[in-house]
Amino acid sequence: MSRELTVVQAVTDALRTEMRGDDSIILLGEDVGLNGGVFRATDGLQKEFGEARVIDTPLAEAGIIGTAIGMSLYGLKAVPEIQFLDFIYPAFDQIVNELAKFRYRSGGQYAPNVTIRAPYGGGIKGGHYHSQSTEAYFAHTAGLKVVVPSNPYDTKGLLIASIRDPDPVMFLEPKRIYRAMKGEVPEEAYTVPIGKAAVAKEGDDVTVVAYGSMLHVALQAAMKAEEQGVSAEVLDLRTLVPLDEDTFLQSVKKTGRLVVVHEAQRTAGFGAELVALAAEKAIEHIEAPMLRVTGLDTPFPYALENQYLPDVPRVLDAIQRTVSY
Repeated sequence: MSRELTVVQAVTDALRTEMRGDDSIILLGEDVGLNGGVFRATDGLQKEFGEARVIDTPLAEAGIIGTAIGMSLYGLKAVPEIQFLDFIYPAFDQIVNELAKFRYRSGGQYAPNVTIRAPYGGGIKGGHYHSQSTEAYFAHTAGLKVVVPSNPYDTKGLLIASIRDPDPVMFLEPKRIYRAMKGEVPEEAYTVPIGKAAVAKEGDDVTVVAYGSMLHVALQAAMKAEEQGVSAEVLDLRTLVPLDEDTFLQSVKKTGRLVVVHEAQRTAGFGAELVALAAEKAIEHIEAPMLRVTGLDTPFPYALENQYLPDVPRVLDAIQRTVSY
């Protein structure tokens, strides 16, 4: 049996499904309990599971993550929520210097089972404190896994896989599509493997790589390109760390061209890592300059949000330029 859910409903469903089957799972964060979270992703969970398992915390991100780490070291599975990824910086030291390093520093004796949920990205008129995409910071930190779903089915499967994974996971939820799309989601528990990309659309002329909400922009641009006789293959990374190098390189070698799309700013964004990887391991197959379509190297603007975010015309232009090179 399956139901049609939005992305945010798939988050709630994943949490409820896992919590019913595993008493060790604890949710904590600002307003996650009685209020059900700022986006209602935890709506109804405190009523079902009680205040001891769905914990409203003070506005103290370092305390939230530090508490989650301590819980995990005593055998619990902690799923803290940071209301917006933009607010995570007070907890940055706890994440990169403690959480990410516990397994290494303990010689494998302690593997903190913490899944940090955080809505990220623009598209909701949130301005520069509620719209940033800073996934590259965490992809740069050894010891963390970084997961970014793009649709309801993957959201539930990847979140369950993340909670079950013994390593710490940054689970970044593209809030732009929280309620903008629906999809069929099985009622039962299932997992989508961490570290495995998906071919969202097959093609032969150019590889377009995206993740999160930008996948849908990439798909729309690919369909426009199809009308112009260009066959674009679209990859949904789903997981930045670990990266599915095999699927990525296989596609790039097949098409010989690469366009990377992400809404984070351009400089040192994750797209640069993908271009470098293609240059190192597939350069003999590359037939044109590899292009990035990204956010701008500025603070995230409020009034000019649509100019900042990659859109279909910008992605289509990059596809046309690399194919006509």
